[in-house]
Amino acid sequence: MAKEKNGFVLYCDVIHTAEKLTDEQAGKLFKHILRYVNDQNPECDFVTEIAFEPIKQTLKRDLVKYENKRAQNKENALKRWNANASERIQTDAKDAVRVSVSDSVRVRDINTIPSCEEFIAYALSKEPTADKNELRLKYESWKVNDWSTNVKGKNKKILNWKSTILNTLPYIRKINPNDISDDLQQTANILAKLNYIDTKDYKNAD
Repeated sequence: MAKEKNGFVLYCDVIHTAEKLTDEQAGKLFKHILRYVNDQNPECDFVTEIAFEPIKQTLKRDLVKYENKRAQNKENALKRWNANASERIQTDAKDAVRVSVSDSVRVRDINTIPSCEEFIAYALSKEPTADKNELRLKYESWKVNDWSTNVKGKNKKILNWKSTILNTLPYIRKINPNDISDDLQQTANILAKLNYIDTKDYKNAD
């Protein structure tokens, strides 16, 4: 028998053979069967050998069926494993592409140098009294400096221009709100086009 196999089938029709034997002969037959299936290579007398032969052939056929079934189960398990592994790899690859594309889009959106109009419009949406001329000069200085700021004599690349302009606004000169009604209305129209704020009539506002 196979080493992994710890059982065997003894069919009911063996009783027809056993009934033709004496109790002693039937006992010898049963012991011979047990020794055979435990790979002890037993020897026996002529009567036991004759009685055991059909049982032996049945045990051999069952063993072949067992080995075939075992091989089939192993093959099926391997197919399922490969299929699951392939699915996991595809899922991981899709996730990696999704993350890569998403990150790339976010980085590109943050790092893209805006137009001067967009730059000023965004700054004024956060601080409407900021001097537009100073904002324009600030934009040009960053752009000429390869989109970098100068911190303590060292150039620092601007990675998020919106965040950088927010940190810069406190140092931009402010102008009197009473003098900017026309500019503010014009800026509001620009902001609306850039989807920063809704259009509003600043000129006639209280």
